[in-house]
Amino acid sequence: MLEDGGTAADAAVAASLASCVAETVMTGIAGGGHAIWWDGESARLLDFFVAVPGLGETPREVELVDIGVPFGTELVHYAVGIASSAVPGVPAGLHELWSRHGRLPWERLVQPALALARVGVEMPPAHAACLGMLAPVMTMREGARIYSPGGKLLEAGDRLEQPGLVRTLELLRDEGARSLYDGSLAEALLELMQERRGLVTRRDLDEYEPTWLDPLASDYLGHRVHTRGGLTPSVGEKLAELPRLQALSPAGRALALARVLVALPYSGEGEPLGDTTNLVTADSDGNACVLTTSLGLGSGDFLPGLDVHLNSMLGEVDLLVNPLEPGERMESMMAPTIVLGEDGPLLAVGAAGGTRLRPALVQALAGILDEGLEPQDAVDRARLHSTGDLVHAEPGFEEEALAALEAEYEVRRWSAIHHYFGGVSLIARGGAAADPRRSGAAQALP
Repeated sequence: MLEDGGTAADAAVAASLASCVAETVMTGIAGGGHAIWWDGESARLLDFFVAVPGLGETPREVELVDIGVPFGTELVHYAVGIASSAVPGVPAGLHELWSRHGRLPWERLVQPALALARVGVEMPPAHAACLGMLAPVMTMREGARIYSPGGKLLEAGDRLEQPGLVRTLELLRDEGARSLYDGSLAEALLELMQERRGLVTRRDLDEYEPTWLDPLASDYLGHRVHTRGGLTPSVGEKLAELPRLQALSPAGRALALARVLVALPYSGEGEPLGDTTNLVTADSDGNACVLTTSLGLGSGDFLPGLDVHLNSMLGEVDLLVNPLEPGERMESMMAPTIVLGEDGPLLAVGAAGGTRLRPALVQALAGILDEGLEPQDAVDRARLHSTGDLVHAEPGFEEEALAALEAEYEVRRWSAIHHYFGGVSLIARGGAAADPRRSGAAQALP
């Protein structure tokens, strides 16, 4: 898109649509998201997260499907099924971003995703590992044909084929993003809701609109951090609580991170992933975009013949902290972020990872802005995740750091870096970086 003269918004929209084909273990068209946009002068947030359904309907009892997802030696229970599906926001959000800040025709932005849907995509190792954990929900209904063809679960290197997405993307190309709100995709969604007793109504779709908001702004080491708030303390707030890490010993650094980056009490320590996709784009005009999307775990329900997996946000326990009012946005951990210096943006960054999302961002940002690491080194570096009593630690922490942690906490030492610890991607002045934990990749134009 950039080579064709498009903006960072065009690139972000095209990449997000492509992710709805290539990363369907992590995200999808029927999900929701948040973005931050920098236009060279100011930052604005775009909220296109899922909305609570049920407008125009009498509240009724619904039945969620309890499903066990293996996580190590534990079986973690999740609530999925059609009644867990909230009102999708991805198509509306992408269209809004494009209509405000894009330059290329909408049809051009759909082309890469459509090309991928026609030929299929190779499963990268991180997605195959994630699928192995999520198989109970991903293969619960129509997904069995997609993710377990012939009864064998897809593995790394296998081809993921979703032929129904060809028709879905053709509809999005021809009818525009409104197809999911008042077009052919909307009709398919409402028919499925009626058949399986879901909650999304026609009025829900009619009234859904993405919203532009002002970001939260705070200071960190002389830099201005623009991000979004939400359920947990913001990235800026947590950065401000950290001592200067570069001055600390390995043990002092590990203890500081464990003490400051504590997950909230409602976070279950056994949660597996936080299935989310983050992408970052920047163009030669000085624009930048960070865009994060998710399906939650996924409901296990797909639009028949269209291979669109519905979200499961109403079953995500970490998001259910406020009363659910039809038409209102659900809460989210997502935190697309822009950091400014005296002479403009220093970096644009976002992450995947549920309750590990913001701790992963803080560790990467502090690594670059405080400890002076190169972008990819900061993303690759071993992370920890603290629940207050228990600290999960990736390999790479010095033995003295682990010993110091074990003097205060129960410590679970992981044998390899893992998608549990989030997926950070960023563009900085010193280069771009993407997370190996999610099989991420970065590319710069010459």
